[in-house]
Amino acid sequence: GAAELESGLVLGIRDYFRKQGLPPGAVIGLSGGIDSAVTAHLATLALGPERVLGLVMPGPFSSDHSVSDALELARMLGIEARRIDIGPIYETYRDAFQRLFGARDDYGLTQQNIQSRIRGALLMAASNEERRLVLATGNKSELSIGYCTLYGDTVGGLAVLGDVYKRDVYALAARANERAPRIPEGSIGKPPSAELAPGQRDEDDLPPYPILDAVLEQAIEGGRGLSG
Repeated sequence: GAAELESGLVLGIRDYFRKQGLPPGAVIGLSGGIDSAVTAHLATLALGPERVLGLVMPGPFSSDHSVSDALELARMLGIEARRIDIGPIYETYRDAFQRLFGARDDYGLTQQNIQSRIRGALLMAASNEERRLVLATGNKSELSIGYCTLYGDTVGGLAVLGDVYKRDVYALAARANERAPRIPEGSIGKPPSAELAPGQRDEDDLPPYPILDAVLEQAIEGGRGLSG
């Protein structure tokens, strides 16, 4: 159940820091979504709120509620949050793309992924400057099919939810809020989105997560291939 899963993940984070002799702190990119919220919740239980830093890094396509949900999460968990707008850095990359590839209104996946990589670089800067381990926030459903950005949201020394399907991330969020409000309802109820393009939703590119999770479980745990 969700309680056992939560206990196991918390123990895993705590043991990883202790046994590896890791720096005393962690840093997490807070997007306002459920994955980063659950990761921050678990890290706070494992390490204590004083050892967890959240970076809120809105970009040109981030919604207002994503920022407010991320900041509300930090308040509810009692962790420090710092906000830095990546818009100016993104525009500098867009200028570089014009010189590299020619003038264009939209560079498609190239400009989507660079936003994630900017955030990854800032997380690594916090890691270097303050000796914090970056905790990656991707879940098993995304990682299993490559719905992530190399050197972007995959940055981190530990992928806390790397073996947790999306359905179980929702179960962990519900478990977190059983005892006291810890994860904003906005983070739980909103349609999953990378927010790297206007109006983007995960389901524009993927099957609905309940279907995807069922297929992945049969393929990964069940060992069923195309012929199965």
